[in-house]
Amino acid sequence: MVRRANRNDIRGIISLLHQVNMVHHELRPDLFKANTTKYNEQELETLLGDESKPVFVYTDDEGSVVGHAFCQLTEVKDHGLLQDAKTLYIDDICVDASARGHHVGKALYEHVSQYARAVGCHNITLNVWEGNDPAMAFYRSMGMQVQKTGMEALL
Repeated sequence: MVRRANRNDIRGIISLLHQVNMVHHELRPDLFKANTTKYNEQELETLLGDESKPVFVYTDDEGSVVGHAFCQLTEVKDHGLLQDAKTLYIDDICVDASARGHHVGKALYEHVSQYARAVGCHNITLNVWEGNDPAMAFYRSMGMQVQKTGMEALL
């Protein structure tokens, strides 16, 4: 049920991106516009061909996309301060509102975790907006812990 996304999944992914955007807009309307998406169809098609930015989807029995995980591989090599390490960053993970509570998010996260291990990653990282308590609880239940904290002062 979890696999790499392809061109046929773009419409379903766009629908999920709208849901993600609205979560962010409701939390931070000062930063996020309503009723838009991070990528358009053409940008998604290009992204799906980028091996350093794998996108995974969870499909239901009818083949409809009900969850996605946008990832990005990064690697530190020969840095003066940091250890060499390959990281898989989860840029975006979303489960359709109608499929929540059915372990879609868990299946996506476990698939991404297995992928990260298979390609030699040291860790998985992601960012969660303050106030997105359901996401925080989910990631903690997957075994994640706080790595660092970003702070701001609104002016």
